[in-house]
Amino acid sequence: MADYTVALVADRLIDGSGRDPIEAAAVIWEGERISAVGPRAEIRIPAGAEVIEEDDLTVLPGLMDLHVHLGMQAGVNFPRILMTPRALALLYAVPNCAATLRAGFTTVRDAGLTPAGVKLAVERGLFPGPRLQVAVSILGQTGGHADPFMPCGVGLDFGSGLDVPAGVVDGVDDMRRRVREVLRSGADWIKLCTSGGVLSASDTPDAAQLTVEEIATAVYEAQAQDKGCMAHAMSAQGIKNALRAGVRTIEHGCFLDEEGIALMRQRGATLVPTLVAPVDVIRNAAKDPASIPESMVQKARDTVERHAASFRAALEAGVEIAMGTDSGVGDHGRNGQELVLMAERGMTPMQAILASTRTPARLLGLGDRLGTLEAGKLADLVAVRGDPLAEIGLFSDPGRVQLVVKGGAIVHQAGRPLLVPAGL
Repeated sequence: MADYTVALVADRLIDGSGRDPIEAAAVIWEGERISAVGPRAEIRIPAGAEVIEEDDLTVLPGLMDLHVHLGMQAGVNFPRILMTPRALALLYAVPNCAATLRAGFTTVRDAGLTPAGVKLAVERGLFPGPRLQVAVSILGQTGGHADPFMPCGVGLDFGSGLDVPAGVVDGVDDMRRRVREVLRSGADWIKLCTSGGVLSASDTPDAAQLTVEEIATAVYEAQAQDKGCMAHAMSAQGIKNALRAGVRTIEHGCFLDEEGIALMRQRGATLVPTLVAPVDVIRNAAKDPASIPESMVQKARDTVERHAASFRAALEAGVEIAMGTDSGVGDHGRNGQELVLMAERGMTPMQAILASTRTPARLLGLGDRLGTLEAGKLADLVAVRGDPLAEIGLFSDPGRVQLVVKGGAIVHQAGRPLLVPAGL
């Protein structure tokens, strides 16, 4: 028997299946699992249940972000990184997790720089946060996007580096050894850099990185432990190399060409576009020009329009797309901005919601438990003020999030602080 029963009554319910919303709806959960979903007139609320009902609420499955960096203090700031002790840098994961959860994101995939200990701490209730799958390290070649080497000779890690194996690899044997180390450290995914990037000092986003053989070695080692590979891949050739080697998700995909799009469809790969990432770089640099080299800001400026065009081309071709933000580059807790950008660049509001619920749940191997609101599934859900199908922009305002439920527990309710576990 469940220890508690809660009924949420809402003006509308979007269940994550792609079907039309249910008007005047209710969802009931008993303990950690949903027991009933449907029109309020057809749902019997059990005696003694706590009833939550407010005006103009829309309830959705808990949102998912497939590209975050919870171990990064928000907004890349080179002087700040240099002056932050490593242990302090890691502790920023605590408020970052809380902000992400409050924003309605109950499941995330961390794309590197965050040790598995953060995931374990959340699972053990040491502090509030979303469900986590983690990549731990970011692997790439010498002089590539994963190389922290700066022109002055300093290695500058954007995360704490604690319990995060080094990321620079060269050659098949080196790759094999390093992937095994990362898996040993608790990684759920292997993150590779198959192209240059915006925030790296020694390359350009157009450059392909790692050989197909090196990438394929990582894929083999990951698959041997039933894990997948994700690739930071901006350049057209870097994307295609990753796909030919068997990578499952393409992160960013800024400069996709027709051949790359065809390969994505052929291989059943998923695009995680992170449209907000270059926008965040530009926006943060405008606030504090001394925080980041101008050369990196210019790379972001040069990327935005091509990135948007690649997204639209992939969408029109029927490539599977899942939501991701690259938070850490920008603010944690403002993940919903990505849904707005996906809609501005061609998705319908419903498509953007599905890309943030059902699609990522399936990709993470959680589709039998999460991603849609159905009886028997885990009670992960979010209620927002307003109708996102009519006003997708509401996702850019964390203040519109009225209620967040994770595993049946109310972890955020507007006007009430997140509960801190006893003993902290």
